Amino acid sequence: MPKESDGSSKEEQSKTDKDGIENTAETSEEMIRKRIRRNTPSPHRLTPQSSPPRFVSVEELMETAKGVTNMALAHEIVMNSAFQVKPYEPEEKSAVILKGYILCLEKRVKEIMHKAFWDCLGSQLNEDPPSYSHAFTLVGEIKETLLSFLLPGQSRLRGQIEEALDLSLIQQQAENGALDISKVAQFIIDMMGTFCAPCRDEDIKQLREITDIVPLFKSIFAVLDKMKIDMANFAVSSLRPHLLQQSVEYEQKKFQEFQEKQPNALDFTKKWLQDTADYVTGGGTEGGATCTPNSAQLPLTIHNHAYLRLLKSDCDTESFPESLLMDQGRFLEMQQELEQLALVASVLLIVYNSAGEAISGLPGLMESLKKTIKILLAEMHTSSFKADETFAAVAEKLCVELRGCLSQHGFSPFSSDRENMLKGQIVAVKSADNPIRKVIDSRIQMYLLGFLESSTHRCAPALPAGLTPISKELEETAVKLGCLVTYNKLVYAPFYHEILQDILKQGESLDV
Repeated sequence: MPKESDGSSKEEQSKTDKDGIENTAETSEEMIRKRIRRNTPSPHRLTPQSSPPRFVSVEELMETAKGVTNMALAHEIVMNSAFQVKPYEPEEKSAVILKGYILCLEKRVKEIMHKAFWDCLGSQLNEDPPSYSHAFTLVGEIKETLLSFLLPGQSRLRGQIEEALDLSLIQQQAENGALDISKVAQFIIDMMGTFCAPCRDEDIKQLREITDIVPLFKSIFAVLDKMKIDMANFAVSSLRPHLLQQSVEYEQKKFQEFQEKQPNALDFTKKWLQDTADYVTGGGTEGGATCTPNSAQLPLTIHNHAYLRLLKSDCDTESFPESLLMDQGRFLEMQQELEQLALVASVLLIVYNSAGEAISGLPGLMESLKKTIKILLAEMHTSSFKADETFAAVAEKLCVELRGCLSQHGFSPFSSDRENMLKGQIVAVKSADNPIRKVIDSRIQMYLLGFLESSTHRCAPALPAGLTPISKELEETAVKLGCLVTYNKLVYAPFYHEILQDILKQGESLDV
């Protein structure tokens, strides 16, 4: 957080204006685009082949795209507590091979232009008498940056900056040979030290040690760029609580505007809910629950099951619900977490059922075995993962640990046949059709469904048998899912209500 100054309090700091964000608007937008490049709704993405196209002007499309980007940015800030603005780094797109090296043209051009500018500044200052035209430009930019860091009530600091960096006065001093550029630079450094975050104190200290003017100004701009990012991130953290209160209404409004320009904007969402309704009313619900079409809780039940089904579907599919596109990556992350947890619980259930009372209750053993399994399965969602080799390694490693544990506590070791049987059972878990894995997976789904339903009843669900080893991780994932679902329901409740009413009416007419 930036340092307080000029009598400002923490409350004043929380009122940081939007300058920090605006100064890095392109940076933050670029970062968001990278993160949700495949997830951001677009006219092509939201118009299935079977739907008639609606032609709109280029201006309408540009305005719509801007609205979606702003909505995505606001959503990311609210949902991602770790969201931060990052410095812009040119993408290595237009690369050429030159003398065996791959150079990024954009980055290279920037470096050349900067070098030319600083070389020119050095030449001007070395003239007799010195020329300060480039220096005036730099001081003017620095002045504007320092002023942008000010809070509305910091009038005394504003006056100091305006007076010390008065360009007309500096120019008169230069013309009369009375300009002390080093003194100007030291004032700038002092002011930066007043505004900077504590993490930049070392940078400010290093600036004070630079004596050559050109390297000094170059370093000043480098530190100012860092300070802009710091200010932007402080503004984001300050705005988050206020944005959370307004974001539901904001996203509803932006999506409504988008839907007006794209009538088919919820086609995949409708299919998602329709498929789930067919699944639920057909008795194919997770946890063995069944619902009747006349149930008063049916819309809510369909809705909750719809989110659970996303955790079992292909999150990379092009038919992902439009209303959840901005959270598609989060659903994929949770899906992968749950898949690994199911495997960990399945393997541990097999081990403890096989070893029986010999290892039951031994302190620290379960955590040790769990840690081993998680380490070996850490890369299970990468393209280089080899299931056969990995599960064989898991089986071998766990048998070695069990052998040592049994010996340490005075139990007889497993026979070779029993050990080979245990290894075979562990390796078999790699298959999605493995009975034990399917049972564990079903219980995880039952727990998650209970967690979503408990948000209404204010009562935490009981943990199904066999999930104790992963209870902590499972609860963390359930909390993330619950927050995501609750927020999504708040934003899209009007749209979902209309869709579900139509689905249920169609179902009633078919029954008649």
